[in-house]
Amino acid sequence: MNVRKNKPIIGISIGDINGVGIEVTIKALSDNRILKNFIPLIYGHGKAISFYKKVLSIEDFNFVQVKSLEDLQHKRVNVINVMEECPEIIPGVETQEAGKMALAALSQAVNDLKSGQIQALVTAPVNKNNINSEELNFVGHTEFITNAVDAKESLMLMVSENFRVGLVSGHVPLSKVPEVVTKEKIIHKSNLLLNSLEKDFGINKPKIAILGLNPHAGEDGLLGTEEEEIIKPAIKELKDQNKMVFGPYPSDGFFGMMHQNKFDGVLAMYHDQGLIPFKSIAFSSGVNFTAGLPVIRTSPDHGTAYNIAGKNVADEGSMRAAIFLAADIVSQHDQELA
Repeated sequence: MNVRKNKPIIGISIGDINGVGIEVTIKALSDNRILKNFIPLIYGHGKAISFYKKVLSIEDFNFVQVKSLEDLQHKRVNVINVMEECPEIIPGVETQEAGKMALAALSQAVNDLKSGQIQALVTAPVNKNNINSEELNFVGHTEFITNAVDAKESLMLMVSENFRVGLVSGHVPLSKVPEVVTKEKIIHKSNLLLNSLEKDFGINKPKIAILGLNPHAGEDGLLGTEEEEIIKPAIKELKDQNKMVFGPYPSDGFFGMMHQNKFDGVLAMYHDQGLIPFKSIAFSSGVNFTAGLPVIRTSPDHGTAYNIAGKNVADEGSMRAAIFLAADIVSQHDQELA
């Protein structure tokens, strides 16, 4: 397979037009390095971009509207309309119309990603409430894209420089986490993490830490049996396969002592166990990367932030990091194919 000679096309699905997605996208794409390294393509609507450009008084941001990917212009920010008419934009307000626009942008972008017309996708924040309908049970971007590309499973991986946290269970109610945390699941998610660290981040012989489920990692069965019955056997089986995995570690002491710096990746048992310390340490630069897929997808680590939408105070750091990480992973894959 030949390595692509042209600059990669990085798609950006615009998310909820009443949230901060467009603001952080405009600010992130104002970085001069962007256009030198890849071609940005926003899936949304030109009127929405123009609205926020005016509201935010960002005069030095320019874009070109295109009708198809054949019309993309190099060294320009390209925008493709995913709906004929742009819904009314009301910053900070949840509307059904905004949900329809977000879904249309995401669906078109994912289709182009699957067909290889774009090399990576960055998803701006959406509101699950106004996307959900009788026809679609939208749990989140990760699950939607995993299903769309016919992958059996993926790994939600939070990334900030050398700090990476993956999750055994993602968007699962806390009461159901123990049902999800099985030996097989831990082994599978650990392998997804290890493979991603090698393939996507270029790390040779990666080393990962696995956290416990219960307080103090179960205290030898006193505070729960999952560590003894499930997690430790999973770690042993992985070690028997010569995988560099260690644990289980009590999560409070692990992060409190900054032990994540000793590993290439960390596998947490459930959503908040991994994301609370991650966002506490790296909120402004954190990226959500969906590992284990045949496609590349990243997103900023924050939501729609309706309370500050349209006020020109949203920090674009996470969106910028998501865009650059997507491009870095494209480059890493190209190097492997060379």
